[in-house]
Amino acid sequence: MSKLITDNHFSDADAFYASLTDAHRELTPEDSERLNARLILLLANHIGDKQVLFEALDIAAQLEQ
Repeated sequence: MSKLITDNHFSDADAFYASLTDAHRELTPEDSERLNARLILLLANHIGDKQVLFEALDIAAQLEQ
């Protein structure tokens, strides 16, 4: 069973963050939400491990509290 990696695992986090913010820059709030949803589903499909995805969802939900 896999476990969610929560340690820094980026090869270039700043470059990804820049690309992510650039992708959202000219979008309406609704289009930005749709882009986020598509990105989440693409990455979830790539991960594919249900337990890892549920763990990520639980951690993300706790961070909002």
